Amino acid sequence: MQRVPLAWAQMRTERNRLLAGLAGISFAIVLIFMQLGIQAALFDSSVQLHKILQADVVLISPRSTSLIAMRKFSQRRLVQAMSFDEVDFVCPLYLGFAQWQNPTRPRYWRNIHIIGFDIRHPIFKLPSLSDPASQLSYPDVVLFDTASRPEYGPIKDLLLAGKTVTTEIDNLSTGSRSVTVVNRFRMGTSFGIDGNLITSHLNFLRLFPQRQPGLIEVGLIRLKPGADPTDFQRRLRAGLPGDVDVLTMQEWIAFEKHYWTTSTAIGFIFALGVAMGLMVGIVIVYQILYTNITQHLPEFATLIAMGYTNKYFLGLILRQSLFLALMAYIPGYLVTEGLYFATRKSTLLPVGMTLPRALFVFVLTLFMCSFSGLIATRKLRDADPVDIF
Repeated sequence: MQRVPLAWAQMRTERNRLLAGLAGISFAIVLIFMQLGIQAALFDSSVQLHKILQADVVLISPRSTSLIAMRKFSQRRLVQAMSFDEVDFVCPLYLGFAQWQNPTRPRYWRNIHIIGFDIRHPIFKLPSLSDPASQLSYPDVVLFDTASRPEYGPIKDLLLAGKTVTTEIDNLSTGSRSVTVVNRFRMGTSFGIDGNLITSHLNFLRLFPQRQPGLIEVGLIRLKPGADPTDFQRRLRAGLPGDVDVLTMQEWIAFEKHYWTTSTAIGFIFALGVAMGLMVGIVIVYQILYTNITQHLPEFATLIAMGYTNKYFLGLILRQSLFLALMAYIPGYLVTEGLYFATRKSTLLPVGMTLPRALFVFVLTLFMCSFSGLIATRKLRDADPVDIF
């Protein structure tokens, strides 16, 4: 005998109600996807500078909290690290914010992040910076990040057209200074940084003349091939005073992500958004299954009278939950891909779908629907053949 697909037959009885319910579940799935995607973009964008640096160990001030709130320390600590035989080279990194004048809209100014470094050392993993000395050895020249927000001006288009891009940078302390963009690179924005410039440490100090040359934000240490960063970190930490923190590159990345996760409200907000999306989905699925059971109580009572056990009904409801999860997840996934694309275009943040996230949300969807199904089965207690008939 052919087995009757009772679970699916009940689900498709009220098609309009089923479609409305699936739309609600898909909305909850999209909400979860967006919260996780934007949260991941926050973490990824905050360490974009870290990932393009060629360094094994870094020195930072213990008072530093994140890339947008770095504190200065003495460059002498970086010089002391050169006494270790496994050190290939060291490079100071200067970081600061100043006002950038849009060259096509002279009255429009916007904060920009400026990175200064010793151009004798190729510390960036960028093709456009493979030979920094040939580009940044002249006074008042900078490289512009083409992944910056469009409010800084059409710098990329102007450079591709062969035009000279000259504008003003104001450090809000000693006045503005004229600079020329000689080339471009691509790094990206973050929640705290809308645009980036790279220049030599000498040009950086020209832009910020109030800065003391011997104070830096980050000290980069490149080790010779075969050297163990962890062992070097331990010995360097023991040899330096406590006025600097010695971190491996991975620890510095974890340090930055930890700040955004625990020291700001953003991490909590995104986690709350995921929890709210999960609760919305649970309520919608429960309502669908509860209504379905309520409408078919006489039929369930008949099956109980025929000898069907609670195990059978539990399997029936869980199969319906699985149908809901599968049918709602696919459109939710497709809609999210479109929203991710729109978010990338609008915010320039690295928002994108990943396989681990897709699998994680799918598992959450299965849990959401199954949990609702388990709660809804309590309604079957009312399916007593004696009371109904």
